[in-house]
Amino acid sequence: MAITLTENAAKQKGLALRVGVKKVGCSGFAYTFDYADEVHAGDQLFESHNAKVVVDASSLQFLDGSEVDFIREGLNDSFKFDNPNIDSTCGCGESFSLKEPIKA
Repeated sequence: MAITLTENAAKQKGLALRVGVKKVGCSGFAYTFDYADEVHAGDQLFESHNAKVVVDASSLQFLDGSEVDFIREGLNDSFKFDNPNIDSTCGCGESFSLKEPIKA
């Protein structure tokens, strides 16, 4: 399993970027982002462009093969996922559904 960062995402501050998935919205799941100050037991650590991304074990199955980018659109900037596991997103773009059900 792997997750990568683009060079632009890797330039953001912090020990590591913590990413995850939570159940929400009209499509089922949404991404979570935070800066990680520590790596917990059970976390998976990935590195790209000399920067680290931390994913908890329960979220990794939803994010496997994803690339995280950092984009600027007008006055807004945010992390953005390119996730090959997504089947569809909701109209507002905040939540997504998966191609196949994940067995937990």
